[in-house]
Amino acid sequence: MGKLQDKVALITGGASGIGAATARLFVAEGAKVVLVDLNEDKGKAFEAELKALNADALFIKANITSEEEVAHIFKQAVEAFGKVDIVFNNAGIGRVHSSHDLDYAEWRNTVNVDLDGVFLVAREAIREMLRTGGGTIVNTASMYGWVGSPGSAAYNAAKGGVVNLTRSLALEYAGQNIRINALCPGFIDTPIIPEESKQELAAITPMKRLGQADEMATAVLFLASDDSSYMTGSSLIVDGGYTAQ
Repeated sequence: MGKLQDKVALITGGASGIGAATARLFVAEGAKVVLVDLNEDKGKAFEAELKALNADALFIKANITSEEEVAHIFKQAVEAFGKVDIVFNNAGIGRVHSSHDLDYAEWRNTVNVDLDGVFLVAREAIREMLRTGGGTIVNTASMYGWVGSPGSAAYNAAKGGVVNLTRSLALEYAGQNIRINALCPGFIDTPIIPEESKQELAAITPMKRLGQADEMATAVLFLASDDSSYMTGSSLIVDGGYTAQ
């Protein structure tokens, strides 16, 4: 029996990167997965890949900044699998930009996706979990929710918000069997990091390498499973030692 046997896990940003690596691991641990992403081509291809492995998988194209679309995600998930036990609230964006040249529209878009979207998904997840008697939520924050970084004001503000949103929601629902924690990755070798930046980012990381999506997936599994049964409101920093400097 896997650690997530017969659990239903919903993963936003699930078509690539950390989300896809987590979906593969969750399936291996016995879960049924709902993949949410804006990239329909990648999402459908990944759904087909998992189904070819005899996994129960469903792809839903959706924008997490839309209340209506987020509600529809959970409606479809429940119609397909009957419940949602685990939510990996992972979708996000990021861009380096000098703050004095940062358009307010770009600021709003970053905060809208990286913080507002996380809240909307968490809120809908909590509503469903209150109906079924509990569950676990893992929010993707960042090591930059804990330390600053030049040129990333909007991203850092949003991710800092996710860290404290996680604490607040965890306290509010701890008595209703809903555990809520945050994953705070460092520099991870995914398509979001440009190839020309990877060597430089590895050099400023104490472990002198980028993290791998599979390494983040194992951390998410820990937070989503009973292995972390006495944890809620915590942030797990997985950054190769960057924030320890």
